[in-house]
Amino acid sequence: MSRAALLVTHTGRVMNTAHARTVAKDLLDAGFQVRVLAQEAPDLDLPGLTWVDDPSAADGAEIVFALGGDGTLLRAAELARPAKAPLLGINLGKVGFLAEAETDDIDQVVRDVIAREYTVDERLTLDVRAELAGSEVASSWALNEVTVEKGSRAHMLELRVDVDGRPLSRYGCDGVVCATPTGSTAYALSAGGPVVWPEVEAMLLVPISAHALFNRPLVTAPTSTIDITVDPYIAMAVLCCDGRRVFDLPPGAKVQVRRGHLPVRVARLRPQTFTERLVAKFGLSVSGWRGGRP
Repeated sequence: MSRAALLVTHTGRVMNTAHARTVAKDLLDAGFQVRVLAQEAPDLDLPGLTWVDDPSAADGAEIVFALGGDGTLLRAAELARPAKAPLLGINLGKVGFLAEAETDDIDQVVRDVIAREYTVDERLTLDVRAELAGSEVASSWALNEVTVEKGSRAHMLELRVDVDGRPLSRYGCDGVVCATPTGSTAYALSAGGPVVWPEVEAMLLVPISAHALFNRPLVTAPTSTIDITVDPYIAMAVLCCDGRRVFDLPPGAKVQVRRGHLPVRVARLRPQTFTERLVAKFGLSVSGWRGGRP
């Protein structure tokens, strides 16, 4: 039976294109059907590639490669998730926290995939729906985070947050972040939220620049439902999912966030604890600023 892989990359950078071409050629030589997005295929300029241009591009694929930074991986996740295909990130950007491998590992990564020497983890996602007066305004999902933010720099948002159908607090703020454990090291961390190990099943609620006595980040159960209501007398707000899908929220809109019905499946090549990943990606000083004691 033919094996298939989908390749997603950022061809706007010359080195990215060169690395993606190398991966594609090695997979083709191993007998894979290699699918590439139609807008990226001309830049790869490699015979034998299968051009795809629809949301079902990853259907039936054994694995989805994302070559680039976290933005490329989030773009690839949009295709991998509905197909339930494992997603493997190779970092060609800066931090690349979601990636499994670095540029120097590319040849070994391809060999491991060809030999099926990888495991698969499932990452919790968020489903989100926004409505106004019973009519749907927006519907989407996120791997990292869902944010409700002010649509204008000049105006503060007024938001009420309910958890599991009970009022929790009202914030005058720039917005709120609802994040997954995977997204706890992204926008939620910058907003003052905690780092949560990916094995922990939970949802995070992090206010952004909140003018409130109770403005601490919260960790809720994975079964919780978080409702965020935009006060009806404020200016337009914005709903954003993973920094990629953006929707206008009119005054009075209600946003409901809950655990996603589909996880994102992530390929893992070699054992590495989350502690090791934190230290490596963020350059944490394990020895301390004084260099430790003998």
